[in-house]
Amino acid sequence: MTLRLLAVCIGTSQPIAAKSGRTGHFKTPTPGGAEIAKNGLIGDTIVDTKHHGGPEQAVYLFGERDRIWWENELQTPLPAGFMGENLLIDGLASADICLGDIIEIGEVRLQITAPRIPCVTFAARIDDPQGVKRFHTAARPGAYARVLKPGAVQAMDPVTHRPYDGARITVAENMAQFVAGFPDKRFLETLITVPAHKDGLRIAQEKLASWNG
Repeated sequence: MTLRLLAVCIGTSQPIAAKSGRTGHFKTPTPGGAEIAKNGLIGDTIVDTKHHGGPEQAVYLFGERDRIWWENELQTPLPAGFMGENLLIDGLASADICLGDIIEIGEVRLQITAPRIPCVTFAARIDDPQGVKRFHTAARPGAYARVLKPGAVQAMDPVTHRPYDGARITVAENMAQFVAGFPDKRFLETLITVPAHKDGLRIAQEKLASWNG
């Protein structure tokens, strides 16, 4: 299936009834596209810099198939950017995306590092106190990526998905293990072999060391 970039989305700081009262989650498509730098899209706002942004999760990707699923689940139209994504990609879903995979859009080269882990901001966004639990159950988290090669992107650019040639860990599986507290030693032994988020790898190595010690 041919993949295509449907929307390039950026956001500004907006009020929300959660956490600090401000969020950069509300993103909207930018018609002219955007420049992607090492720390993310130029012009995009990250309010909660403790949990979002930075080079290991510089860009948030979401698949159109997952957006449609959520639209049906919530029974309301969901515009591009609703899930907080920077890049909405047609033909892609969370089930297809594994840690270490490469996403190429023109000159831009991204590498998948981690799933999106939801917080109370998402629950407030969909106006449901059980929103975080629903996100976990849905197993459609989208994916964070680091930027291997920066550049410009715009809607309707073709997208190439190059699967990582090592162990295959989907972002949905990674999220489920994270939420459960990483109880599976074999999973952790596999996780440390892939180029995942550096913090995730550190946690995996520390937990393995405690078990082996």
